[in-house]
Amino acid sequence: MIPGFDPTSVVFGQDPWPSYAALRSQKGLPFWPGFDGYLAARFEDVRQIALDRRMVRGTESFATPEERRRLQVAANFHDMPFHERFVQTSMLEIDGPDHDRLRRAVFPFFTKTRLESLREWVTDYVCRSLDRILEQRSFDFIAGLAADLPGQVIGHLIGTDPELAPQMTRWSEDVVSYFDIDRSAAKKARAEEATRLFHDLLQDLYQRRKVAPRDDLISAMIGAEVAGLLTHDELIATVMQILHAGHGSTIDVMGSGLHALLVNPEQMARLRSDPGLMPTAVQEMFRYAAPLPFFHRFASEDLTICGRDWPRGTKFGLLYASANRDPAAFDRPDSFDIARKPNVHLAFGAGPHVCLGNNLARLNMDILFSALLTRTSDIRLSGSVLWKTGLQAHGPLCLPVTVTPA
Repeated sequence: MIPGFDPTSVVFGQDPWPSYAALRSQKGLPFWPGFDGYLAARFEDVRQIALDRRMVRGTESFATPEERRRLQVAANFHDMPFHERFVQTSMLEIDGPDHDRLRRAVFPFFTKTRLESLREWVTDYVCRSLDRILEQRSFDFIAGLAADLPGQVIGHLIGTDPELAPQMTRWSEDVVSYFDIDRSAAKKARAEEATRLFHDLLQDLYQRRKVAPRDDLISAMIGAEVAGLLTHDELIATVMQILHAGHGSTIDVMGSGLHALLVNPEQMARLRSDPGLMPTAVQEMFRYAAPLPFFHRFASEDLTICGRDWPRGTKFGLLYASANRDPAAFDRPDSFDIARKPNVHLAFGAGPHVCLGNNLARLNMDILFSALLTRTSDIRLSGSVLWKTGLQAHGPLCLPVTVTPA
């Protein structure tokens, strides 16, 4: 049991770190009824579970069809035709050879070399956005700047129309938020409808690219489908998952990253004076406030890990955000240090399901913060920060700032 642990509270959203520290201090892996599983909060426990291929995201490798249906109903992931077809069967939710096959199909688009070719396009887009927003002097960093960038970049990579980016971001939020612990009927309806709309959009794009292919991800995946490397449903599900995974988490870390600089002004001044620290600063932003704090795993067989035996089907919650503040793994873990080295954090996960888009997220962060600090001489908080609640995501919903253009 975990007394007082309430991720849905406003207090937790604003400052989850004391709750994580309390979890790390408990012996073993505490059981949390709200999750019906065990929480791993220490760095080494999280790392072990994430790296072990016997620990899986989906249930197909160890559960009978009847058991899978029972788990699906228990998680309230049933009676959602589009969600069950395209979200619950995505690359994120499957394991083993099928997961590896789908990952290989899209991996060439997410290498550092391939993504570096986007730098000029992303830089131009960020500069145009700054031209517009800096004239206001005071604005919400999330709504005014961060919210649009990831959707535009991912849409450009996949091949969707630029004007659709804001709508796709809202759909992605509706889909991703349903993975959190609060699965209300309203959230369920929004997640299903967003998945249906995503399907319709991608199906239309698929038909257009079959006739006139371009140098984009969906055209490349159509080629992979023709070659028999993946099915049509797998193609739609994979592109949909890339859209879901890359929007909200990048927006969140942009917000929490700027917030960390604002409440640690000496670190912002240091970064302004030494722009060469930007790569390590970006890494520290991900460690300091992981945008995806929580993922689950199942034990696919009876096994021994983290100091004890566990039966097949045991569910584990991996608290990446807590692991990244573990004093057993990091010196002064609650301090924000833009020059921190080494910084082997778990914000992108580990093992077979390590985040496919980690290089893209870092590229976006590097370009945005480099341009923002170059184009301003001062940035300050100008109001109260509103934070997301829940375990699935962490970041500011609203981050009001006042800037002085350089």
